[in-house]
Amino acid sequence: MVTVRREVGAVADAVWAVLSDGRLYPSWVVGATRMREVDPAWPGVGSQLHYSVGTWPLLLDDTVTVLACVPKRELVLRGRAWPVGETEIRLTLDERADGCEVVLSEEVRGGPGRLLPPQARSAVIGPRNAETLRRLAYLAEGDSR
Repeated sequence: MVTVRREVGAVADAVWAVLSDGRLYPSWVVGATRMREVDPAWPGVGSQLHYSVGTWPLLLDDTVTVLACVPKRELVLRGRAWPVGETEIRLTLDERADGCEVVLSEEVRGGPGRLLPPQARSAVIGPRNAETLRRLAYLAEGDSR
């Protein structure tokens, strides 16, 4: 499992507002390039986002599904980008006096990525997820100003 953390200068409500707006997914998730459809129940358990990854003309269309949701506290997702693979992503929010800490953990669950040694996975996933949290913070902090 690869875990990254970020202190965000916005309250958990502001971060959750970004996470719970499925249309914003490509704005903060590195690699997601367009939103094709947002399930009206997002981020309820079982709801999905239909998105694309990559750059035209090499786009992969797939989904992210909510596995667990505790509003303003935790969101667990199954991300797919077949034939590249499948991951489980856990985002947790911990309220602080001056904002909140966001923790993003990702575990490869299927596909060719499972063949990579853990250190190689960390070398790829860690920097990508650090940038993902930077973008999430930017959006949440902008909303809270």
